[in-house]
Amino acid sequence: MIQNYFNYKVKIKDTPFKTEDGRKYENTAAISFLDENKKEVAYVELGFVDSEEVYKQIDKEKPIILDQCYLENFSLSNYRESRNIEKKSYVKVHGFSAYNAFFDSRVITDFSFAEFDDEYENFENAHFLNGAVSFQSSIFNKGGVNFSYTYFNDGNVDFSNASFGDGEVNFKNSWFGTGHKNFQDTHFGEGNVLFVNTEFNKGDVTFVNSVFKSNRVTFKVARFKEGKVGFHFARFHCKELIFERTEFGDGKVDFRTTEFGDAKVSFNRAVFGNGEKSFEASQHKGGKITFRKTIWGNGNISFELVEFDNTVLYLNNANFGKGNLSFNNSHILELSLKSCHLDYYVDLRLSKCRSIDLSDTVARDIIDIIPYDFPLEIETIDFAGMRLIGRIYIDWEINNVKKLIYSQKDASKREFAEQFRILKENFRTTGQYADEDKAYVEFKRNELKADLQDGIKKKPYSRIWQYANYAFQWLIFDKVGLYATNPLRVITSMLFGYLFFTILYVILPFFTNAKIVSSLGDPDKLGPFAVSFYHSAITFFTIGYGDYYPSGFFRWLSSIEGFVGLFLMSYFTVAFVRKILR
Repeated sequence: MIQNYFNYKVKIKDTPFKTEDGRKYENTAAISFLDENKKEVAYVELGFVDSEEVYKQIDKEKPIILDQCYLENFSLSNYRESRNIEKKSYVKVHGFSAYNAFFDSRVITDFSFAEFDDEYENFENAHFLNGAVSFQSSIFNKGGVNFSYTYFNDGNVDFSNASFGDGEVNFKNSWFGTGHKNFQDTHFGEGNVLFVNTEFNKGDVTFVNSVFKSNRVTFKVARFKEGKVGFHFARFHCKELIFERTEFGDGKVDFRTTEFGDAKVSFNRAVFGNGEKSFEASQHKGGKITFRKTIWGNGNISFELVEFDNTVLYLNNANFGKGNLSFNNSHILELSLKSCHLDYYVDLRLSKCRSIDLSDTVARDIIDIIPYDFPLEIETIDFAGMRLIGRIYIDWEINNVKKLIYSQKDASKREFAEQFRILKENFRTTGQYADEDKAYVEFKRNELKADLQDGIKKKPYSRIWQYANYAFQWLIFDKVGLYATNPLRVITSMLFGYLFFTILYVILPFFTNAKIVSSLGDPDKLGPFAVSFYHSAITFFTIGYGDYYPSGFFRWLSSIEGFVGLFLMSYFTVAFVRKILR
């Protein structure tokens, strides 16, 4: 393929030309390719064919072989006009081949409404030197079309409404100049469709409403530059769709309402430029769609209203540029944003999703999960290892946070603790102090269990001590006061503690010589129950009037009660002040 030239000139010589396969032509087309300084950078000689000769071959229904030929101003529209044929009537072309052929036109090289009837049409290494190119509404009946290494210098290329048969459609390593590449309403058959390493260059590229029925469609390492890339309403009824390492230029990338069928779709390592990227309302029947290590550039990204009910969507290690990312009102089986950098607003208000993976992400802005105008059916969210610099808008009750985390099947207690800690810090930042307390309690509970498991693994011989230590902390810190987050819970614990010691003072004198003695001779004539309640109260609250004092075993019991009362009052003070200060 001859590229990177500034201009060219053609000279028709009277000398005969013989092709590599032995075909002879009366004249030779000598083409010189020049740089900006009019210096020749390439030179080629071809057989010269007049367009009228090709028209006559079409009339006679003979094979059209243009290999290593130069053809000027070829136009099937002109052919129909010269034969008084209706403008949109199909012209049958037999045995067509244009390997290493050079087409030149002042306006357009026109193959519109051509009907190719052979199994294989070859345009490999063909050069369209000047003018637009049109294959509009052309029919390749049996398929098998080779445009590999084809050079479309003008870039205004029209394959709209073309119909390819069931053979392979190959645009591998083809090159398009600046202009509109139009594949709208094109129907690709069951053969593979290859746009591997294709250079689309500047200008809009349109595959709107196109249909792909082959097993494999690949745009791997294809390069788009400035201009809109549109697959709006495209339908992929294929098994494999590949956009790996594809470079999308600056401009809107539009996959809205695209039907991906049940294809395995890969955008891994694709590079998007600066512009809006939309997959809004696209559909996928089931399987995987992967965007691993994708670079998204600047501009908003929309996966809103997508219907991926049976699809796992991976965006792991993706690099999102400056722009919002939205999954609003989408249906996705599983969504993974693992190890991503989320520097701008992310809308995770999915209407239905089994699991969302936010592990190891770095979030610098807002992640929104609180439902607004529709309920969210999200079963699990993984926050493990998240570095939260921004904020997560999530509600403990509305989002059922406990279920979101505890429904993770393979997570350890340590990982549970870490996730609740992250949410605790987040709730404090957002001023959701009641939710912060709930997250803090779950954090401490899982941390305690994790410490128990780790301690048993490190020192299995001290298992009994480990369990005893766990039970003590569980009772004192958790059950008594919910880790100082609930003053009312502490008061309730104080009441039960007070009643517990009171009952002991009532019952134990029947079994021991312990008793409560009045130092004043019991002037109020209090009965055993009243004495027990009174002594327990002044002991529990460490008042100590001295009018009643314990004897025997009750001396030790009263000392314990005094300590418990002092501890619980301090515990209440901490919990109460914590609430008041916030």
